[in-house]
Amino acid sequence: MSLFKARDWWSAVLAEGEEFDQGCLCVGDVDNTGSGYDKVVVGSYMGMLRVFAPHASHPGEGPAAGAQLLEVQMQDPIIQVEVGKFVSCSELLHLAVLHPRKLSVYAMSGVAGNVEHGDQYQLRLVYEHNLQRTACNMTFGPFGGVTGHHFICVQSMDGVLTFFEQDSYAFGRFLPAFLLPGPLCYCARTDAFITVSSTRQVECYRYETLAVAMDADTRQDLEQRGKSSGKRLTADWTLVLGEQALDICVPSTSPSATSSIFVLGERNLFCLLDNGQIRFMKKLEYSPSCFLPYASVAEGVTNLLLGNHNNMLLVYQDTTLKWAAQLNSTPVAVRVANFPELKGLVVTLSAKGHLLCSYMGTDPSFFTAPKVDAREVNYEEVDAEMKALQKVIRRATKNQGRAPAMDRMSSCQSFSPQQALIPEMNGIAVPSVTVKCQMPIVPLCPVLPTDFHPVPLTCVVFPVLFVSTGSVSQLTVAFSVFLNGHYTPADLTGHIAVTYSSPTGVPRVIQCKFALPLLLVCCPSQASKNAKYKITVDTNQPPVSLSEVFPGTRSNASQSHALGFQLVAGARLTALASRSSQRYRIQSETFEDIWLVAKELVQRLNQHFTKLGVKDFHSSFSGPIPLPEYFDIMDHHFELRLTAGRYEDLLSERAVQFRAVQRRLLTRFKDKTPAPLHNLDTLMEGTYRQVMALADTAEANRAALVEAFSRLRSSTHLLILLLSLWQGLGTEQTAILDATLLPVLQDTPQLGWEESVDAAVSHLLRTCLSRSPKDQAIALSTTQLSMPKDTSRLKKHIALLCDRIGKGGRLSLSSEANTPTPVMMQATVTPVLGNEPRP
Repeated sequence: MSLFKARDWWSAVLAEGEEFDQGCLCVGDVDNTGSGYDKVVVGSYMGMLRVFAPHASHPGEGPAAGAQLLEVQMQDPIIQVEVGKFVSCSELLHLAVLHPRKLSVYAMSGVAGNVEHGDQYQLRLVYEHNLQRTACNMTFGPFGGVTGHHFICVQSMDGVLTFFEQDSYAFGRFLPAFLLPGPLCYCARTDAFITVSSTRQVECYRYETLAVAMDADTRQDLEQRGKSSGKRLTADWTLVLGEQALDICVPSTSPSATSSIFVLGERNLFCLLDNGQIRFMKKLEYSPSCFLPYASVAEGVTNLLLGNHNNMLLVYQDTTLKWAAQLNSTPVAVRVANFPELKGLVVTLSAKGHLLCSYMGTDPSFFTAPKVDAREVNYEEVDAEMKALQKVIRRATKNQGRAPAMDRMSSCQSFSPQQALIPEMNGIAVPSVTVKCQMPIVPLCPVLPTDFHPVPLTCVVFPVLFVSTGSVSQLTVAFSVFLNGHYTPADLTGHIAVTYSSPTGVPRVIQCKFALPLLLVCCPSQASKNAKYKITVDTNQPPVSLSEVFPGTRSNASQSHALGFQLVAGARLTALASRSSQRYRIQSETFEDIWLVAKELVQRLNQHFTKLGVKDFHSSFSGPIPLPEYFDIMDHHFELRLTAGRYEDLLSERAVQFRAVQRRLLTRFKDKTPAPLHNLDTLMEGTYRQVMALADTAEANRAALVEAFSRLRSSTHLLILLLSLWQGLGTEQTAILDATLLPVLQDTPQLGWEESVDAAVSHLLRTCLSRSPKDQAIALSTTQLSMPKDTSRLKKHIALLCDRIGKGGRLSLSSEANTPTPVMMQATVTPVLGNEPRP
């Protein structure tokens, strides 16, 4: 048996189908035996009143046998039961039962029996009060400082405190700014009532203030007599809790000591002094259900029983947890009672009627471990077994951090382009490429393939295919890629990620990059002689026929030095090879479309001469860098971003106008007296049409912005390629330049390309491309990136970046390499945009 579990001393399960709450349980010597032992009184929402005298169960009898003294069926539901001195001219204890519309006080008496059935108990009604309002809860105490008697205060659902002095009605008062009833408690030391209002603040009202305040027989009475019938009711003090309270309790202390007010919130436990100051607060890590403060043996501290919805009963001494006990059900009410066999038992009641008397302690364990037969230990066998286990542990630890070899992608290949199942684009059949990825994988594992590809390419994933060959299965993931937009993608590189779970349940992810063929976005065509934009690439080897460099394209033997490409969603490009010099030219009517063919040409030239065994082959670009053409594409993208912001502002204005017209029309329609609409319906229809037209225009602008960003990415890739060929940048420096000029993959309303690139280029100009160590000491701005007003600053920084790279600047992220070269320390002049600005 677990140590941290409540020990059942006596328990009973009440009738099924009944409901109970925190006010349905009380303990006390309700039959006035004078022995000092308590009885347990339980009332239910079904109107059933039960009284128990628990005792330890004897062998052979049920747990509740002989313990139930009384069971009475009331006509009304029972909200709360309390035991106190509620009858005048009597020092005996009586039972107060609160019904929704009635308060009844009973006297319980017992008659000694002469037969084996035992004593008989009966309930006698002493007096009752019919309530004018539906009751919520009640509290009792020596209101006004009376001695020897208890008065009763009932709180109604509409915020009226009704006071009864035994069998007579005293007065009633409305609580100010009342909305919903909360828990109610009486503090005898300050003669005040404490409650928690619907504004989630603790409010304290003195009995003297309530007695002299305005009468509240009816709300009409309150409004009529207003200023001339007593004082306005105000709280003595208030304290904001910030959460709803479940219960309030003031433990009984000596009259001279300061009282502590305990408030149980939904997530916190508060302890207040009787003047409203916070004594301490404890944050609860669970949802509480009930609590009960009681006096502690130690002076200056208070013990606390707290039940939660995890079926736990916790014992706190102020804020320190002293004990935790597991219960069989969630308690909604908890009390401490004394019984003949045992004192200080904890009585708990659940919402379904599980009544339990328990204690917290330990049970001795009588288990004794059996003696084992002594045997001699063979140390050699133990040592050999230890070494074998250590090898297994090392092997498992070594393979834990990395995926097994069988979890790696074995192959990824693309097949020849075919025609896609979509209409023709610009009179050209749209090609489609099928990509297949294969890998060995453990069978019977859930597989989820995900493909990432640049826009406007579209991917269609085919069903996953398993081919089992014994203990290992071959997984094949195939998908078709085709162009689904009227512009050319900025990149033909994609990657696929396959997510699955190993047999041990460990999630695994396998990724594989693949390159799509150039013929996916273009087709061979006739070469053109003239074009608007031209790029020339120099090499250090004799020129070769383009038909050898592009073996998959068709060309005439007489035109082996010229090759034409027709982009499916773009312009016509021409690649030319010089017959006399070592140069190659790519020309087109659009600047950004040169990128894909130029990249493919440089890669294929490297592959061609590598196969021929040429080790010192390299390509170069003699310049100039086409910055004006690049800046035109940048300005077009930035203008679309500004237009998107203007459309968003216009949509917000029209939406506000549309809602205002709606409210006006709704007010007119709700008016009982018909009134003319004054053309509000026409205004609403016109506003609706404006909103829809603006939404359509904003959506068209968004699509144009996506296309413009793709063209900007293509132009940026081309600019990076030309800079790397111009200055012979290595792989590391090209990667830094690529991360600087392409920091984002797509534009968002919060962060765009222009501000991101400006910050990245400014960082390079202040660090590795700075003119002097003095510039490196300038700290970067830490302000939040925001959309600039124009692109003039960005243009100057990009031009300055190209100028410093052209004068020997080295791109590096290490601080040792951030030393300016002698060439960079000379005066620099930007030939395209004028004087050099300080970054």
